[in-house]
Amino acid sequence: MSSTKRICIYPKDIMRITGKSERYARTLLTKIKSSLEKSDEQLVSISEFCSYTGLKLDEVLNLIS
Repeated sequence: MSSTKRICIYPKDIMRITGKSERYARTLLTKIKSSLEKSDEQLVSISEFCSYTGLKLDEVLNLIS
């Protein structure tokens, strides 16, 4: 059985990590995209999320997998 790894982070993941609402998660993603000068269509990677929030990558991966 193969385990598929993701590199993108979604609002539901942010909700699980922070314990905040979906609205907060979407707003945070928008802020991250803005700071990285990404368009609305582009995705935010898990490592970009960690860099922006200052969270450790391994802790985030444990929470969303």
